[in-house]
Amino acid sequence: MASRSNLMRALRKPSVAANASSNICSSSRRCVAAARPSSFSPACQSLRATRAISTTSRRLIAPSLARQTKLTADTYPSLKRDARFNAVTQEHVAHFREILGNNPSALLDGVSKSIDESDLEPFNEDWMHKYKGQTRLVLKPSTTEEVSQILKYCNEQRLAVVPQGGNTGLVGGSIPVFDEIVISLARMNQIRSFDEVSGALVVDAGVILESADSYLAQRGYIFPLDLGAKGSCQVGGNLATNAGGLRLLRYGSLHGTVLGVEAVLPDGTILNDLCTLRKNNTGYDLKQLFIGAEGTLGIITKVSIHCPQRSAAVNVAFFGLESYEKAQLAFREAKKQLGEILSAFELMDGKSQQIVSQVKGQDKPLEGEHPFYCLIETSGSNGEHDYAKLEAFLEDVMTNEVIADGVVAQDETQIKNLWGWREGITECLGHWGGTYKYDVSIPLKEMYQLVEDTKARMEEAGLLGDTEEHPVVAVLGYGHMGDSNLHLNIPVRRYDPKVEKALEPFVYEWIQKRNGSISAEHGLGIAKKKFVGYSRDDATLGLMKQIKNLYDPNGIMNPYKYI
Repeated sequence: MASRSNLMRALRKPSVAANASSNICSSSRRCVAAARPSSFSPACQSLRATRAISTTSRRLIAPSLARQTKLTADTYPSLKRDARFNAVTQEHVAHFREILGNNPSALLDGVSKSIDESDLEPFNEDWMHKYKGQTRLVLKPSTTEEVSQILKYCNEQRLAVVPQGGNTGLVGGSIPVFDEIVISLARMNQIRSFDEVSGALVVDAGVILESADSYLAQRGYIFPLDLGAKGSCQVGGNLATNAGGLRLLRYGSLHGTVLGVEAVLPDGTILNDLCTLRKNNTGYDLKQLFIGAEGTLGIITKVSIHCPQRSAAVNVAFFGLESYEKAQLAFREAKKQLGEILSAFELMDGKSQQIVSQVKGQDKPLEGEHPFYCLIETSGSNGEHDYAKLEAFLEDVMTNEVIADGVVAQDETQIKNLWGWREGITECLGHWGGTYKYDVSIPLKEMYQLVEDTKARMEEAGLLGDTEEHPVVAVLGYGHMGDSNLHLNIPVRRYDPKVEKALEPFVYEWIQKRNGSISAEHGLGIAKKKFVGYSRDDATLGLMKQIKNLYDPNGIMNPYKYI
């Protein structure tokens, strides 16, 4: 048990450098192995926030166990190719070549000539190896005008399209189902302007999130969104999925931080709503329709977003707890005692941390095992003030036995290392072959109960075990406690219909009974399209379909998904 005397001794004790290493895990985020942080050492005050430095690798499709991905059309046999859509011909390809200025790097053509399938694979398959399309044509425009001409022609010719950013999504939203044309925004990657007084940033949709954040870091600002896939995902895709991420607790959702968008409608019309002002009360706020629409209403080509100033002092603490009830108490006290400097409060169960340790081959930040772990981040302008508040909070929760053990980062490397234990979970879970992922919002009191009930269901069905005959490796949960957002994950040795039958609609029915949301931040895509009724009523869905039909009457934009 922690005591007041033990806490004070820990606060004043210098750290012991241990487990120093230069190993870096293969995930798309930094997982730098550093010296073990000290137990609540005050040496971490006045840290510079430098998590924006672009050092991460792109999330790539890599060969692994059990990763022979089935075609999405085979996984969802009830889906049939829409007879309204024409097949892409050589004449179509020739027209697209002309639009793109006959630039060979702007087009991948598997229609009019043979092509190495590995060239198309990154556009046809998601990084989890769960969804696989059949596109034979990838277009890579570099300007809004080119996107406009492409969509106008596709609409006239009844050619279905799938907008694609960094392809880091988790619900199959950016992957074609049949032979839809993929429109990649990767070449639209320019930072257009930044107002260092107001904080208004204007970027192309294809700008990598980490690149935007690095650009802002050099100017003392921060992008109000942070994701584990930061080194691969694109800003336009972040808007299209209304990504939440690690900073929502502090900066809010994209619905609040986005100032304006430029988007191309299915008929080629360019919607120029690229306002850089925080107040613009002149009619319908049309940009909101494109945030979270997953490319079903048009293609976002530019983004204007309000970026706050970067905090001069950043502290990160990582601690273990003996129950979910204690985690709730810790969160309540963090909100009360840390207030305006609290920028993240992340929850991880013990199983998730065991898996990260196993896959990385690294010792966990804390000795011993704990049922739950939390990571908190504070950020502010005064290091001494911020650390004094953090110290008082930690002393209180240790004295009252809310937390069992903990560490505080002392430098940038240790900050990255501690964040790596949270951000590294997603890709470490894919080690055995695949993962069933559920991104849900549930009232905090019952949030983790879903993990326990799902685990019990897997055990009762005989699907969870340590041998190859059991498809399920584990059932675990982690997520953004500050947003009531749980990531229920079921890593598997292989994707198996028996597992899917046990999970769905069980998970969605469980959430519906508690008035939760079946998608907190990952979107609907193809994975959740048929289950959206568990979170939305008929009147709401009917209005959504009216909006879709108004903007895209021919249905060419990202078909077979969303609603």
